[in-house]
Amino acid sequence: MGEKKKLTILHSNDLHGDFLAEDTGGTLLGGVSMLSGYIQKVRKEEENVLYAVAGDMFRGSVIDSEYKGVSTIDIMNMLAPDVVTLGNHEVDYGVAHLLFLEKCARFPIINANMYIATNRRRLFRSHIVLKKGGMRILFIGVLTQKVLSATKQDPLIGSFVDVHEAAAEVGRICNTYRTEDIDLTVLLTHIGFDADKELARALDPRWGVDLIIGGHSHTLLDAPCTVNGIPIVQASCGTDWIGRFDITVDTDANSIESYAWKLIPVSAESCPRDPALEEVVAGYKAKTDSKYERFVTRLADRYTHPVRNRETQLGKLLADALKDALGVDIVLLGSGSIRGEALGPVVRYRDLAEVYPYNDEFYRIEISGEQLYRMVRFMLREEGGLGGFSSFYQFSRGLRAEYDMAQKRLVSLSFNGYEVQAHDRFTMGLQAYHMNNIKKVLDISPEEILQPRRPKVLCTRSGDVLEEYLGAQKLLRVSDENRIVLTGEAAEVTV
Repeated sequence: MGEKKKLTILHSNDLHGDFLAEDTGGTLLGGVSMLSGYIQKVRKEEENVLYAVAGDMFRGSVIDSEYKGVSTIDIMNMLAPDVVTLGNHEVDYGVAHLLFLEKCARFPIINANMYIATNRRRLFRSHIVLKKGGMRILFIGVLTQKVLSATKQDPLIGSFVDVHEAAAEVGRICNTYRTEDIDLTVLLTHIGFDADKELARALDPRWGVDLIIGGHSHTLLDAPCTVNGIPIVQASCGTDWIGRFDITVDTDANSIESYAWKLIPVSAESCPRDPALEEVVAGYKAKTDSKYERFVTRLADRYTHPVRNRETQLGKLLADALKDALGVDIVLLGSGSIRGEALGPVVRYRDLAEVYPYNDEFYRIEISGEQLYRMVRFMLREEGGLGGFSSFYQFSRGLRAEYDMAQKRLVSLSFNGYEVQAHDRFTMGLQAYHMNNIKKVLDISPEEILQPRRPKVLCTRSGDVLEEYLGAQKLLRVSDENRIVLTGEAAEVTV
């Protein structure tokens, strides 16, 4: 009989600068004060506790954006995670800035598959072995393929983009560092729940991976999903939830003998507050309030964006605003760039900046009707935008598509009431990220959009354009018409 030891692993993912508690009908939910309070409480109650974060500390709040992640690292230092892996939003402020932020962090950041392309030298340590209660726990960090797109402008940065390549890298690390003394092996991933399952299937059981703690898809689970004998978990997103594993480790067999997992709501019922952390957050909030509390406009209603892979009222509002402000025929607005679930009726600058934090360039391209047809068909294919977070767009006024989900066929595509013809010409507005990755996200090669006119930067800060445009409008209203019409037996499926 091997020696049995208890280990508690707490985990978060996709915190996205969610620092403040929300009042949900008289009950406070989330926020880093109660999150920290729960972590400290468990650390006092249990002997062997580790806290891990599966990527995306950054983006989502004005406190994070205003200080380009420095405030987030400051707050994370007070949460004192034992290990953090990179998410795709960790590179939003640039790779050089990320390396600076790592120097500010008082916790280890790991990633196995981000490297310098010329010599394949990793930018971060691939793994870490944490010692707790006489146990040695190996953590390996794996990042989503989206990071390659986000760093594509820098040819010196590379990444393994295929799940099976990532699995092979995990195998190399396990074979090299998973010695006889390693009692537990945990993959800390940021590739999405479905990709986690694919990754688990690709792992050789002899590598000894025991757990996958993931992020990116914001998945809310009732119980772990076990694939290839490996439990896979996530903790939704933000600070409303924290995951908890209570594990009995067989240190002789170097494996899990038994475990219990649950998702804990971060609320006053189970989570004490951390006054010291509240003071730090309040200091940052006070500095941003003077800038971000100014009034922008009043909308006719409160417009929502509850999901990223369907047309939404808020998505239409922002796409229309950019179309009118930039003077193009069509705007395809990346649905994932809308980071809040609602806007209005009263809009402060803070609200707008949190809903649309990507104050990036907007390009004008000129396309044919045939190219537009290909773009929309690619976006609506079942395995693309409708099946996940990527490649879904909010349409601006005038563009309408009807797609048969059962037959996987674009039935109709019209503009201003007329069916789009192959020889038609349109000007289209695209965000910089989607422009730079146009082949991946819209199935159009960069070479195709060089003719007849080269792409042009219409604005360098699209968030500023939205603020200026909305501020000039009174009681702006969104039309109720459906611009993306889904028919067929699979039309009601959501993610």
